Amino acid sequence: MANTTQARKRARQAVKQRGHNASLRSELRTAIKNVAKSVLAGNKEAAQEIYKSSVSVIDRIADKDIIHKNKAARHKSRLSAAIKAMA
Repeated sequence: MANTTQARKRARQAVKQRGHNASLRSELRTAIKNVAKSVLAGNKEAAQEIYKSSVSVIDRIADKDIIHKNKAARHKSRLSAAIKAMA
């Protein structure tokens, strides 16, 4: 446990922030999985619509430094390529 008052406060804040970041990461993973599911379902139009909403989620979470901007770009690129590869 932290010894100083300042360190104790930072430890409390870290617990709260970690929970918030975890929920944002979960939201990110859900958005990515939704696009992947729609690609597997085979409906290109639906996949494109879900992709558009997922891009905003991915960008928002990258802007908050929950994930690196390059990781966000990689996810968007791979999802886009999967949609374009659909027949």
